[in-house]
Amino acid sequence: MHCPFCSNEETKVIDSRLAGDGMQIRRRRQCLDCNERFTTFESAELVMPRLIKNDNSRQPFDEAKLRYSMVRALEKRPVGSDELEEAIGRLVHKLRTMGEREVPSRLVGELVMEELRALDEVAYVRFASVYRRFQDITEFEEEIRRLQKISDAAAAREQMSLLPDLLEGKRR
Repeated sequence: MHCPFCSNEETKVIDSRLAGDGMQIRRRRQCLDCNERFTTFESAELVMPRLIKNDNSRQPFDEAKLRYSMVRALEKRPVGSDELEEAIGRLVHKLRTMGEREVPSRLVGELVMEELRALDEVAYVRFASVYRRFQDITEFEEEIRRLQKISDAAAAREQMSLLPDLLEGKRR
């Protein structure tokens, strides 16, 4: 850190404290050349990755656009705004923690579908139909079959089997 008074590169930290609701660190520094003291604030830089569109153009991530598309898919569905905001928060967190400067927009679409599938299957199919550009009813049917297989597999994992327990009880 350069001294703002004499531009010397050598400074030492005298005191550090949390500031800004714990989101910043306030540091008191002293220049090793002119002995002047000054304060700096340090905070984490959390940058959202840029999106690489299908035509290879780049654009900044737009959370408002993401929210709008999810709200449209969830229109007139029994999903609360708190649930929606939590899903958006999870999605944004996943993108930030990837640590990538750029991600394909296709990946964001897949993440949105993953969140919508967990929130509401009808909203998931709505979004998928627009996102994947369904051309006819057979594509809807295929997606619904795929969704049913996923739901059936998840239900089978969650369901406890009583038969092995009963059989094992008779052996004792």
